[in-house]
Amino acid sequence: MPGGVAAPQVATVPDRSESPAPAGPATGPDADQPGPTGPGATAADAPPRQRLHPLSPVLQGAKSLFVVIAGLSWSTLSRVGFGWFAVLVAVLALGATVLAVVSWYNTGYHIVGRELRVHEGLLWRRTRAIPLERLQAVEVVRPLLAQLTGLAELRLEVVGGGKTEAPLAYLSVADAARLRQRLLAVAAGTPDQETTGAVPPTPGDPEVDATTPTEREPAGRPLHAVSNTDLLVSQLLTPQAFLLPVGVAFVVAQFLSEGSWSFIAVASTLTAMAGVLLQPVRRVLDDWSFRLARESDRLRIHNGLLETRMQTVPLERVQTVVVTWPLLWRMKGWLRLRLEVAGYSGGETDDRNRPDRLLPVGDLAVGTMIVDEVLPGVRLDALPLTPPPQRARWLRPLSARALGAGLHERVFAVRSGLLTRQLALVPYARIQSVRVVQGPAQRRLRLATVHVDTAGGSGAAAYDRDLAQAWALAAELTARGHAARRAR
Repeated sequence: MPGGVAAPQVATVPDRSESPAPAGPATGPDADQPGPTGPGATAADAPPRQRLHPLSPVLQGAKSLFVVIAGLSWSTLSRVGFGWFAVLVAVLALGATVLAVVSWYNTGYHIVGRELRVHEGLLWRRTRAIPLERLQAVEVVRPLLAQLTGLAELRLEVVGGGKTEAPLAYLSVADAARLRQRLLAVAAGTPDQETTGAVPPTPGDPEVDATTPTEREPAGRPLHAVSNTDLLVSQLLTPQAFLLPVGVAFVVAQFLSEGSWSFIAVASTLTAMAGVLLQPVRRVLDDWSFRLARESDRLRIHNGLLETRMQTVPLERVQTVVVTWPLLWRMKGWLRLRLEVAGYSGGETDDRNRPDRLLPVGDLAVGTMIVDEVLPGVRLDALPLTPPPQRARWLRPLSARALGAGLHERVFAVRSGLLTRQLALVPYARIQSVRVVQGPAQRRLRLATVHVDTAGGSGAAAYDRDLAQAWALAAELTARGHAARRAR
Protein backbone atom coordinates (compact mmCIF):
# COMPACT_ATOMS: atom_id res chain seq x y z
CA MET A 1 0.00 0.00 0.00
CA PRO A 2 1.48 3.35 -0.99
CA GLY A 3 3.03 5.05 1.97
CA GLY A 4 2.54 1.97 4.13
CA VAL A 5 5.03 0.24 6.36
CA ALA A 6 4.83 -3.52 6.36
CA ALA A 7 4.50 -5.13 9.74
CA PRO A 8 6.08 -8.54 10.31
CA GLN A 9 4.42 -11.33 8.39
CA VAL A 10 1.79 -13.03 10.49
CA ALA A 11 1.97 -16.49 9.03
CA THR A 12 3.09 -18.36 5.98
CA VAL A 13 1.29 -21.39 4.64
CA PRO A 14 3.67 -23.16 2.25
CA ASP A 15 2.24 -24.67 -0.90
CA ARG A 16 4.68 -27.34 -1.96
CA SER A 17 2.33 -28.69 -4.56
CA GLU A 18 2.36 -25.35 -6.39
CA SER A 19 5.85 -24.07 -5.66
CA PRO A 20 7.71 -22.93 -8.78
CA ALA A 21 9.95 -25.46 -10.45
CA PRO A 22 12.51 -24.80 -13.14
CA ALA A 23 10.90 -25.21 -16.54
CA GLY A 24 13.23 -23.15 -18.67
CA PRO A 25 15.61 -24.11 -21.42
CA ALA A 26 18.35 -26.65 -20.87
CA THR A 27 21.47 -26.09 -22.91
CA GLY A 28 24.83 -27.76 -23.31
CA PRO A 29 26.48 -30.44 -25.39
CA ASP A 30 24.26 -33.15 -23.95
CA ALA A 31 21.12 -31.04 -23.83
CA ASP A 32 19.28 -32.98 -26.52
CA GLN A 33 20.14 -36.39 -25.15
CA PRO A 34 16.95 -37.71 -23.51
CA GLY A 35 17.42 -39.08 -20.04
CA PRO A 36 15.30 -40.90 -17.50
CA THR A 37 12.32 -38.89 -16.28
CA GLY A 38 10.32 -41.41 -14.35
CA PRO A 39 10.00 -45.05 -13.46
CA GLY A 40 11.22 -47.06 -16.43
CA ALA A 41 11.72 -43.97 -18.63
CA THR A 42 15.13 -44.02 -20.30
CA ALA A 43 16.67 -42.62 -23.46
CA ALA A 44 16.21 -45.98 -25.15
CA ASP A 45 12.51 -46.00 -24.24
CA ALA A 46 11.91 -42.48 -25.56
CA PRO A 47 9.48 -42.33 -28.52
CA PRO A 48 10.73 -40.81 -31.77
CA ARG A 49 10.61 -37.06 -32.07
CA GLN A 50 7.59 -35.59 -33.80
CA ARG A 51 7.90 -32.73 -36.27
CA LEU A 52 5.62 -29.77 -36.64
CA HIS A 53 3.30 -29.57 -39.65
CA PRO A 54 5.14 -29.00 -42.99
CA LEU A 55 3.10 -25.83 -43.60
CA SER A 56 4.48 -24.24 -40.41
CA PRO A 57 7.27 -22.33 -42.22
CA VAL A 58 4.74 -20.90 -44.67
CA LEU A 59 2.56 -19.52 -41.87
CA GLN A 60 5.58 -18.24 -39.96
CA GLY A 61 6.81 -16.48 -43.10
CA ALA A 62 3.39 -14.93 -43.71
CA LYS A 63 3.28 -13.72 -40.12
CA SER A 64 6.75 -12.20 -40.54
CA LEU A 65 5.55 -10.44 -43.70
CA PHE A 66 2.76 -8.71 -41.77
CA VAL A 67 5.23 -7.70 -39.05
CA VAL A 68 7.64 -6.29 -41.64
CA ILE A 69 4.95 -4.26 -43.38
CA ALA A 70 3.69 -2.93 -40.05
CA GLY A 71 7.24 -2.08 -38.96
CA LEU A 72 7.98 -0.08 -42.12
CA SER A 73 6.17 3.20 -41.65
CA TRP A 74 4.33 5.19 -44.31
CA SER A 75 7.16 7.68 -44.27
CA THR A 76 9.50 4.92 -45.52
CA LEU A 77 7.19 4.33 -48.47
CA SER A 78 7.17 8.03 -49.33
CA ARG A 79 10.99 8.25 -49.20
CA VAL A 80 11.98 5.18 -51.24
CA GLY A 81 8.98 4.81 -53.53
CA PHE A 82 6.63 1.91 -54.03
CA GLY A 83 9.02 -0.18 -56.15
CA TRP A 84 11.93 -0.20 -53.70
CA PHE A 85 9.48 -0.56 -50.81
CA ALA A 86 8.07 -3.76 -52.39
CA VAL A 87 11.60 -5.08 -53.02
CA LEU A 88 12.57 -4.40 -49.40
CA VAL A 89 9.48 -6.17 -48.11
CA ALA A 90 10.06 -9.16 -50.41
CA VAL A 91 13.71 -9.55 -49.38
CA LEU A 92 12.91 -9.37 -45.67
CA ALA A 93 9.96 -11.76 -46.04
CA LEU A 94 12.10 -14.23 -48.01
CA GLY A 95 14.80 -14.14 -45.34
CA ALA A 96 12.23 -14.69 -42.60
CA THR A 97 10.76 -17.65 -44.52
CA VAL A 98 14.18 -19.27 -44.99
CA LEU A 99 14.86 -18.93 -41.27
CA ALA A 100 11.42 -20.41 -40.54
CA VAL A 101 12.20 -23.43 -42.75
CA VAL A 102 15.54 -24.00 -41.03
CA SER A 103 13.88 -23.66 -37.63
CA TRP A 104 11.15 -26.15 -38.62
CA TYR A 105 13.68 -28.69 -39.85
CA ASN A 106 15.56 -28.62 -36.54
CA THR A 107 12.51 -28.56 -34.26
CA GLY A 108 10.97 -31.67 -32.76
CA TYR A 109 9.07 -32.74 -29.67
CA HIS A 110 8.18 -35.89 -27.78
CA ILE A 111 6.98 -37.02 -24.37
CA VAL A 112 9.51 -38.87 -22.21
CA GLY A 113 8.09 -40.16 -18.93
CA ARG A 114 6.36 -37.16 -17.36
CA GLU A 115 8.17 -34.53 -19.41
CA LEU A 116 7.47 -32.82 -22.70
CA ARG A 117 10.77 -32.24 -24.47
CA VAL A 118 11.10 -29.70 -27.25
CA HIS A 119 14.30 -29.85 -29.34
CA GLU A 120 15.36 -26.88 -31.47
CA GLY A 121 18.39 -25.00 -32.77
CA LEU A 122 20.90 -25.44 -35.58
CA LEU A 123 24.29 -24.12 -34.41
CA TRP A 124 23.35 -24.19 -30.72
CA ARG A 125 21.18 -27.20 -29.96
CA ARG A 126 18.70 -26.69 -27.17
CA THR A 127 16.24 -28.94 -25.40
CA ARG A 128 13.48 -27.64 -23.17
CA ALA A 129 12.31 -30.22 -20.64
CA ILE A 130 8.89 -29.24 -19.30
CA PRO A 131 7.67 -31.27 -16.27
CA LEU A 132 4.02 -32.01 -16.90
CA GLU A 133 3.15 -32.27 -13.20
CA ARG A 134 3.59 -28.46 -13.19
CA LEU A 135 1.14 -28.03 -16.06
CA GLN A 136 -1.44 -25.30 -15.32
CA ALA A 137 -3.37 -24.73 -18.51
CA VAL A 138 -3.36 -25.88 -22.12
CA GLU A 139 -4.56 -23.80 -25.06
CA VAL A 140 -5.31 -24.69 -28.65
CA VAL A 141 -5.06 -21.40 -30.54
CA ARG A 142 -6.08 -20.93 -34.17
CA PRO A 143 -5.15 -17.58 -35.74
CA LEU A 144 -6.88 -16.61 -38.96
CA LEU A 145 -4.21 -18.06 -41.26
CA ALA A 146 -4.18 -21.26 -39.22
CA GLN A 147 -7.95 -21.56 -39.59
CA LEU A 148 -7.67 -21.18 -43.35
CA THR A 149 -5.05 -23.95 -43.56
CA GLY A 150 -6.55 -26.33 -40.98
CA LEU A 151 -3.73 -25.87 -38.46
CA ALA A 152 -3.52 -24.94 -34.78
CA GLU A 153 -0.98 -23.81 -32.19
CA LEU A 154 -0.57 -25.49 -28.81
CA ARG A 155 0.42 -23.36 -25.81
CA LEU A 156 1.24 -24.49 -22.28
CA GLU A 157 1.26 -22.61 -18.98
CA VAL A 158 3.65 -24.10 -16.41
CA VAL A 159 4.41 -23.17 -12.80
CA GLY A 160 7.55 -21.06 -12.60
CA GLY A 161 7.68 -20.27 -16.32
CA GLY A 162 8.71 -16.76 -17.30
CA LYS A 163 6.51 -16.98 -20.39
CA THR A 164 4.18 -19.36 -22.20
CA GLU A 165 6.05 -22.66 -22.58
CA ALA A 166 6.35 -24.85 -25.67
CA PRO A 167 4.33 -22.82 -28.16
CA LEU A 168 4.16 -25.60 -30.76
CA ALA A 169 3.26 -23.79 -33.97
CA TYR A 170 1.87 -25.35 -35.98
CA LEU A 171 0.17 -28.76 -35.75
CA SER A 172 -2.83 -30.16 -37.53
CA VAL A 173 -6.01 -29.58 -35.57
CA ALA A 174 -6.45 -33.29 -34.87
CA ASP A 175 -2.82 -33.68 -33.74
CA ALA A 176 -3.12 -30.64 -31.46
CA ALA A 177 -6.29 -32.04 -29.89
CA ARG A 178 -4.71 -35.45 -29.33
CA LEU A 179 -1.51 -34.00 -27.90
CA ARG A 180 -3.49 -31.78 -25.55
CA GLN A 181 -5.47 -34.73 -24.27
CA ARG A 182 -2.31 -36.75 -23.73
CA LEU A 183 -0.52 -33.93 -21.90
CA LEU A 184 -3.50 -33.44 -19.58
CA ALA A 185 -3.67 -37.19 -18.94
CA VAL A 186 0.03 -37.38 -18.06
CA ALA A 187 -0.25 -34.27 -15.88
CA ALA A 188 -3.18 -35.82 -14.02
CA GLY A 189 -1.16 -38.98 -13.36
CA THR A 190 -3.41 -41.30 -15.36
CA PRO A 191 -1.72 -44.15 -17.23
CA ASP A 192 -0.46 -43.19 -20.66
CA GLN A 193 -2.61 -45.01 -23.21
CA GLU A 194 -0.02 -44.76 -25.96
CA THR A 195 3.74 -44.53 -26.15
CA THR A 196 3.92 -43.05 -29.62
CA GLY A 197 1.89 -39.97 -29.26
CA ALA A 198 -1.87 -39.93 -29.33
CA VAL A 199 -4.97 -40.78 -27.42
CA PRO A 200 -8.41 -40.58 -28.98
CA PRO A 201 -9.72 -37.02 -28.91
CA THR A 202 -12.68 -36.17 -26.75
CA PRO A 203 -15.99 -36.73 -28.55
CA GLY A 204 -17.56 -33.44 -29.51
CA ASP A 205 -14.28 -31.50 -29.31
CA PRO A 206 -14.69 -28.48 -31.61
CA GLU A 207 -10.99 -28.56 -32.48
CA VAL A 208 -10.95 -32.16 -33.74
CA ASP A 209 -12.68 -31.82 -37.10
CA ALA A 210 -10.95 -29.10 -39.08
CA THR A 211 -13.15 -29.64 -42.13
CA THR A 212 -16.44 -28.93 -40.39
CA PRO A 213 -17.62 -25.39 -41.27
CA THR A 214 -19.50 -24.94 -38.00
CA GLU A 215 -17.61 -26.00 -34.88
CA ARG A 216 -19.37 -28.19 -32.39
CA GLU A 217 -19.89 -27.35 -28.74
CA PRO A 218 -17.01 -27.93 -26.31
CA ALA A 219 -16.78 -31.38 -24.78
CA GLY A 220 -18.28 -31.97 -21.38
CA ARG A 221 -21.31 -30.37 -19.79
CA PRO A 222 -22.14 -26.95 -21.31
CA LEU A 223 -22.46 -24.23 -18.67
CA HIS A 224 -23.10 -21.01 -20.53
CA ALA A 225 -22.83 -19.33 -23.93
CA VAL A 226 -22.52 -15.54 -24.01
CA SER A 227 -24.81 -13.70 -26.39
CA ASN A 228 -22.82 -11.78 -29.00
CA THR A 229 -25.40 -8.99 -28.79
CA ASP A 230 -24.75 -8.60 -25.06
CA LEU A 231 -21.03 -8.63 -25.76
CA LEU A 232 -21.36 -5.77 -28.27
CA VAL A 233 -23.58 -3.72 -25.97
CA SER A 234 -21.24 -4.28 -23.02
CA GLN A 235 -18.34 -2.79 -24.98
CA LEU A 236 -20.45 0.22 -25.88
CA LEU A 237 -21.02 0.77 -22.14
CA THR A 238 -17.31 1.31 -21.42
CA PRO A 239 -15.29 4.54 -21.01
CA GLN A 240 -13.28 3.66 -24.12
CA ALA A 241 -16.44 3.57 -26.23
CA PHE A 242 -17.64 6.91 -24.86
CA LEU A 243 -14.27 8.49 -25.68
CA LEU A 244 -14.24 7.11 -29.23
CA PRO A 245 -16.18 10.06 -30.77
CA VAL A 246 -13.78 12.48 -29.09
CA GLY A 247 -10.75 10.59 -30.39
CA VAL A 248 -12.16 10.32 -33.92
CA ALA A 249 -13.06 14.03 -33.95
CA PHE A 250 -9.53 14.92 -32.83
CA VAL A 251 -7.94 12.78 -35.55
CA VAL A 252 -10.22 14.23 -38.24
CA ALA A 253 -9.54 17.79 -37.05
CA GLN A 254 -5.80 17.18 -37.20
CA PHE A 255 -6.15 15.80 -40.71
CA LEU A 256 -8.25 18.74 -41.95
CA SER A 257 -5.91 21.30 -40.39
CA GLU A 258 -2.99 19.92 -42.43
CA GLY A 259 -4.82 20.63 -45.64
CA SER A 260 -3.21 17.65 -47.39
CA TRP A 261 -5.14 14.92 -49.16
CA SER A 262 -2.13 12.89 -50.25
CA PHE A 263 -2.00 9.10 -49.99
CA ILE A 264 0.43 9.32 -47.09
CA ALA A 265 -1.82 11.73 -45.18
CA VAL A 266 -4.90 9.54 -45.72
CA ALA A 267 -3.02 6.39 -44.73
CA SER A 268 -1.62 8.01 -41.59
CA THR A 269 -5.08 9.24 -40.58
CA LEU A 270 -6.62 5.80 -41.08
CA THR A 271 -3.80 4.24 -39.03
CA ALA A 272 -4.39 6.69 -36.17
CA MET A 273 -8.16 6.05 -36.22
CA ALA A 274 -7.55 2.29 -36.17
CA GLY A 275 -5.44 2.79 -33.04
CA VAL A 276 -8.34 4.60 -31.35
CA LEU A 277 -10.80 1.82 -32.25
CA LEU A 278 -8.45 -1.08 -31.51
CA GLN A 279 -9.15 -1.86 -27.85
CA PRO A 280 -12.97 -2.22 -27.86
CA VAL A 281 -12.91 -3.99 -31.22
CA ARG A 282 -10.24 -6.41 -30.02
CA ARG A 283 -12.29 -7.27 -26.94
CA VAL A 284 -15.30 -8.10 -29.08
CA LEU A 285 -13.21 -10.21 -31.46
CA ASP A 286 -11.47 -12.04 -28.60
CA ASP A 287 -14.67 -12.93 -26.71
CA TRP A 288 -16.88 -13.61 -29.72
CA SER A 289 -18.97 -16.80 -29.39
CA PHE A 290 -17.73 -17.31 -25.82
CA ARG A 291 -18.72 -20.76 -24.54
CA LEU A 292 -17.96 -22.33 -21.18
CA ALA A 293 -18.20 -26.03 -20.35
CA ARG A 294 -17.29 -28.34 -17.48
CA GLU A 295 -15.33 -31.50 -18.20
CA SER A 296 -14.67 -33.59 -15.11
CA ASP A 297 -12.34 -31.46 -12.97
CA ARG A 298 -11.52 -29.00 -15.72
CA LEU A 299 -13.06 -25.94 -17.34
CA ARG A 300 -13.22 -25.76 -21.12
CA ILE A 301 -13.37 -22.24 -22.57
CA HIS A 302 -13.89 -21.54 -26.25
CA ASN A 303 -13.85 -18.01 -27.67
CA GLY A 304 -12.66 -15.85 -30.54
CA LEU A 305 -13.64 -14.85 -34.06
CA LEU A 306 -10.53 -14.15 -36.15
CA GLU A 307 -8.41 -16.14 -33.70
CA THR A 308 -10.22 -18.97 -31.95
CA ARG A 309 -8.98 -20.29 -28.61
CA MET A 310 -9.71 -23.47 -26.74
CA GLN A 311 -8.47 -23.23 -23.15
CA THR A 312 -8.38 -26.08 -20.67
CA VAL A 313 -7.94 -24.96 -17.06
CA PRO A 314 -7.76 -27.50 -14.17
CA LEU A 315 -10.03 -26.35 -11.36
CA GLU A 316 -7.52 -27.44 -8.74
CA ARG A 317 -5.16 -24.70 -9.99
CA VAL A 318 -7.65 -21.86 -9.58
CA GLN A 319 -6.34 -19.49 -6.92
CA THR A 320 -8.85 -16.64 -6.98
CA VAL A 321 -12.16 -15.78 -8.61
CA VAL A 322 -12.65 -12.06 -9.26
CA VAL A 323 -16.10 -10.55 -9.91
CA THR A 324 -16.27 -7.07 -11.45
CA TRP A 325 -19.21 -4.69 -11.85
CA PRO A 326 -18.23 -1.78 -14.16
CA LEU A 327 -20.11 1.45 -13.43
CA LEU A 328 -22.23 1.57 -16.59
CA TRP A 329 -22.96 -2.14 -16.49
CA ARG A 330 -24.77 -1.89 -13.16
CA MET A 331 -27.86 -0.34 -14.71
CA LYS A 332 -28.30 -3.56 -16.69
CA GLY A 333 -27.27 -5.78 -13.76
CA TRP A 334 -24.22 -7.11 -15.60
CA LEU A 335 -20.92 -8.37 -14.27
CA ARG A 336 -17.85 -10.21 -15.51
CA LEU A 337 -15.79 -13.02 -14.00
CA ARG A 338 -12.13 -13.90 -14.30
CA LEU A 339 -9.78 -16.45 -12.80
CA GLU A 340 -6.31 -16.28 -11.35
CA VAL A 341 -4.49 -19.51 -12.12
CA ALA A 342 -1.42 -20.73 -10.22
CA GLY A 343 1.86 -20.35 -12.04
CA TYR A 344 0.55 -18.23 -14.88
CA SER A 345 3.44 -16.56 -16.70
CA GLY A 346 3.48 -12.96 -15.61
CA GLY A 347 6.03 -12.13 -18.29
CA GLU A 348 3.43 -12.20 -21.03
CA THR A 349 2.68 -8.64 -22.18
CA ASP A 350 -0.36 -9.61 -24.25
CA ASP A 351 -3.33 -10.02 -21.92
CA ARG A 352 -5.07 -12.11 -24.60
CA ASN A 353 -2.71 -14.95 -23.67
CA ARG A 354 -3.99 -15.05 -20.13
CA PRO A 355 -6.06 -18.12 -19.23
CA ASP A 356 -8.31 -16.01 -17.01
CA ARG A 357 -11.58 -15.49 -18.86
CA LEU A 358 -14.51 -17.03 -17.04
CA LEU A 359 -17.43 -14.83 -18.11
CA PRO A 360 -16.96 -11.68 -20.25
CA VAL A 361 -20.48 -10.42 -19.51
CA GLY A 362 -23.55 -11.84 -17.76
CA ASP A 363 -26.17 -11.16 -15.11
CA LEU A 364 -26.08 -12.07 -11.42
CA ALA A 365 -27.90 -15.39 -11.87
CA VAL A 366 -25.41 -16.59 -14.50
CA GLY A 367 -22.46 -15.33 -12.46
CA THR A 368 -23.70 -17.10 -9.34
CA MET A 369 -24.16 -20.36 -11.25
CA ILE A 370 -20.63 -20.25 -12.71
CA VAL A 371 -19.03 -19.32 -9.38
CA ASP A 372 -20.81 -22.28 -7.79
CA GLU A 373 -19.22 -24.55 -10.42
CA VAL A 374 -15.72 -23.28 -9.60
CA LEU A 375 -16.26 -22.83 -5.84
CA PRO A 376 -19.11 -25.14 -4.77
CA GLY A 377 -21.34 -23.67 -2.10
CA VAL A 378 -20.34 -20.04 -2.67
CA ARG A 379 -23.18 -17.67 -3.60
CA LEU A 380 -22.47 -14.12 -4.69
CA ASP A 381 -25.64 -12.79 -3.06
CA ALA A 382 -25.04 -14.46 0.32
CA LEU A 383 -21.53 -13.48 1.42
CA PRO A 384 -20.93 -12.29 5.02
CA LEU A 385 -19.26 -8.98 4.17
CA THR A 386 -18.73 -6.39 6.91
CA PRO A 387 -17.62 -2.77 6.33
CA PRO A 388 -14.57 -1.15 7.95
CA PRO A 389 -15.06 1.12 11.00
CA GLN A 390 -16.42 4.63 10.50
CA ARG A 391 -13.03 6.25 11.09
CA ALA A 392 -11.77 4.65 7.86
CA ARG A 393 -13.59 7.46 6.02
CA TRP A 394 -10.79 9.81 7.04
CA LEU A 395 -8.55 7.84 4.70
CA ARG A 396 -11.12 6.95 2.04
CA PRO A 397 -13.90 9.52 2.18
CA LEU A 398 -15.56 8.32 -1.03
CA SER A 399 -14.80 4.63 -1.30
CA ALA A 400 -14.95 3.53 2.36
CA ARG A 401 -18.62 2.68 1.99
CA ALA A 402 -17.82 0.25 -0.82
CA LEU A 403 -15.24 -1.69 1.20
CA GLY A 404 -16.09 -4.99 2.81
CA ALA A 405 -14.54 -8.27 3.92
CA GLY A 406 -15.77 -11.50 5.42
CA LEU A 407 -15.08 -15.16 6.13
CA HIS A 408 -17.30 -17.56 4.23
CA GLU A 409 -17.29 -21.25 4.99
CA ARG A 410 -15.04 -21.92 2.00
CA VAL A 411 -13.55 -18.60 0.87
CA PHE A 412 -12.20 -15.29 2.07
CA ALA A 413 -14.27 -12.57 0.35
CA VAL A 414 -13.12 -8.97 -0.16
CA ARG A 415 -15.07 -6.15 -1.82
CA SER A 416 -13.55 -2.89 -3.06
CA GLY A 417 -13.87 -0.17 -5.70
CA LEU A 418 -16.02 2.94 -6.05
CA LEU A 419 -16.76 3.35 -9.76
CA THR A 420 -15.82 -0.19 -10.73
CA ARG A 421 -16.94 -2.55 -7.97
CA GLN A 422 -14.83 -5.66 -7.47
CA LEU A 423 -15.21 -8.79 -5.36
CA ALA A 424 -12.29 -11.21 -4.84
CA LEU A 425 -12.92 -14.78 -3.61
CA VAL A 426 -9.90 -16.68 -2.28
CA PRO A 427 -10.34 -20.35 -1.24
CA TYR A 428 -8.65 -21.02 2.11
CA ALA A 429 -6.67 -23.93 0.64
CA ARG A 430 -4.97 -21.52 -1.79
CA ILE A 431 -3.66 -19.10 0.81
CA GLN A 432 0.13 -18.93 0.72
CA SER A 433 0.74 -16.19 3.29
CA VAL A 434 -1.07 -13.56 5.34
CA ARG A 435 0.29 -10.06 6.02
CA VAL A 436 -0.83 -7.20 8.24
CA VAL A 437 0.29 -3.80 6.91
CA GLN A 438 0.00 -0.36 8.55
CA GLY A 439 0.78 3.04 7.09
CA PRO A 440 1.53 6.17 9.16
CA ALA A 441 -2.05 7.46 8.88
CA GLN A 442 -3.44 4.02 9.69
CA ARG A 443 -1.36 3.84 12.87
CA ARG A 444 -2.89 7.09 14.10
CA LEU A 445 -6.39 5.79 13.40
CA ARG A 446 -5.64 2.28 14.77
CA LEU A 447 -6.34 0.70 11.38
CA ALA A 448 -4.53 -1.93 9.33
CA THR A 449 -4.83 -3.75 6.01
CA VAL A 450 -4.84 -7.54 5.84
CA HIS A 451 -3.24 -8.97 2.69
CA VAL A 452 -3.76 -12.56 1.54
CA ASP A 453 -1.24 -13.88 -0.99
CA THR A 454 -1.78 -16.76 -3.40
CA ALA A 455 0.53 -18.67 -5.75
CA GLY A 456 1.27 -16.39 -8.69
CA GLY A 457 -1.83 -14.25 -8.22
CA SER A 458 -2.65 -10.85 -6.78
CA GLY A 459 -4.59 -12.38 -3.88
CA ALA A 460 -6.87 -10.06 -1.94
CA ALA A 461 -6.62 -7.21 0.58
CA ALA A 462 -9.08 -6.16 3.29
CA TYR A 463 -8.38 -2.44 3.61
CA ASP A 464 -8.59 -0.30 6.75
CA ARG A 465 -9.82 -2.82 9.28
CA ASP A 466 -9.75 -2.11 12.99
CA LEU A 467 -6.28 -3.00 14.27
CA ALA A 468 -7.43 -5.64 16.76
CA GLN A 469 -9.84 -7.11 14.22
CA ALA A 470 -7.09 -7.15 11.59
CA TRP A 471 -4.79 -9.28 13.74
CA ALA A 472 -7.67 -11.58 14.68
CA LEU A 473 -8.65 -11.87 10.99
CA ALA A 474 -5.06 -12.72 10.02
CA ALA A 475 -4.85 -15.43 12.70
CA GLU A 476 -8.19 -16.90 11.62
CA LEU A 477 -7.16 -16.92 7.96
CA THR A 478 -3.93 -18.71 8.84
CA ALA A 479 -5.79 -21.34 10.86
CA ARG A 480 -8.38 -21.90 8.15
CA GLY A 481 -5.65 -22.16 5.52
CA HIS A 482 -3.88 -24.89 7.50
CA ALA A 483 -7.15 -26.74 8.11
CA ALA A 484 -8.16 -26.57 4.45
CA ARG A 485 -4.83 -27.98 3.33
CA ARG A 486 -4.99 -30.84 5.80
CA ALA A 487 -8.47 -31.71 4.53
CA ARG A 488 -7.31 -31.95 0.89
